[in-house]
Amino acid sequence: MFHVKHNYDVIIIGGGHAGCEAALASSRMGCRTLLMALNLDKIALMPCNPAIGGIGKGQLVREIDALGGEMGKLIDASLIQIKVLNRSKGPAVQSLRAQADKKIYERNMRKSLESELLLDLKEAEAESLITSTNGIEGIATVTGEKYLALTVIIATGTFLKGRIVVGDITFPAGRVGELPSNHLSGSLIKCGLELNRFQSATPARISAKSIVLSKLILQPGDKEPLAFSFASERKIHKQRPCYLTYTNKKTKEVVEKYLHLSPIKTGLVKGKGPRYCPSIDRKIINFPDKVKHPVFIEPEGWHTDEMYLQGLTSSMPVDIQAKIIQTIPGLEDAKIIRPGYAVAYDYLIPEQLKLSLETKAIPGLFTA
Repeated sequence: MFHVKHNYDVIIIGGGHAGCEAALASSRMGCRTLLMALNLDKIALMPCNPAIGGIGKGQLVREIDALGGEMGKLIDASLIQIKVLNRSKGPAVQSLRAQADKKIYERNMRKSLESELLLDLKEAEAESLITSTNGIEGIATVTGEKYLALTVIIATGTFLKGRIVVGDITFPAGRVGELPSNHLSGSLIKCGLELNRFQSATPARISAKSIVLSKLILQPGDKEPLAFSFASERKIHKQRPCYLTYTNKKTKEVVEKYLHLSPIKTGLVKGKGPRYCPSIDRKIINFPDKVKHPVFIEPEGWHTDEMYLQGLTSSMPVDIQAKIIQTIPGLEDAKIIRPGYAVAYDYLIPEQLKLSLETKAIPGLFTA
């Protein structure tokens, strides 16, 4: 039987980047706010690329900062490398990008959230929306709790009926090692909202000890005072280098040889995925005449052996991922720590949203 725990002004479902910023903005505006997440130990986790900013996202970080958000300040406090991209080009396409120590970023965001007096954190799974003819009224959890609010923000990321794919293996998860949100999608559909499926993917992480650095192109950070946030001190940071290498003819041959095992070909992965972050198998499909694709090797923190392979996303079988990686100069003996994978999940079709991201059908229900 449901029982009312608390009344709030705003409830946010999901503790990723969007959910955390929404919770901070709401509470700092004087609203009693609840941030609900499946696992509070994973608040602001960076499960894919360990970076903030860049050509597509750098401007957004600045805009969030101008509106009083936290991301710019946190990346300045947790970065392990920072640089201006496209320095040789005009200012319109230059952009600031920083590599993060993922654990420090996550810990600092949790500290920021817990410092807000009007913000409560709750570990729970939202099961259903509570609505009336006037719009949203709150949410109910799978454990029978009811939380009331006239504004609810859904920021669930990859967790709405999330399903992971590695080769021919598929299992329910929002990301590896974490359960998905399996109930909320049904409630959204019952409320008259249309959902579709989207998919994203992440590359393998390899051991730095297994890399031959002498075969890679050093990619250092900038040696000048830089910062994302106007509130941060501009200073020269201690930094870790990144590295650059490239795929080659042998890489292409291995991908082509095992392409029939790719989830893209078997049908386990449907849709095109992110436009600007295609997997290596999709690159070979879409650009059959191109052999040389850049692979940036990026550390995931100050005190970790794990290296992220930007540009080598794949959800092919793990043994095939290893074969592909080991065709690349400097990575011939690379050891995979975590395999790459794809994740498919539900999302609201955007034509159902106002410009404010409020749903047209249910007043007070927003997405982020």
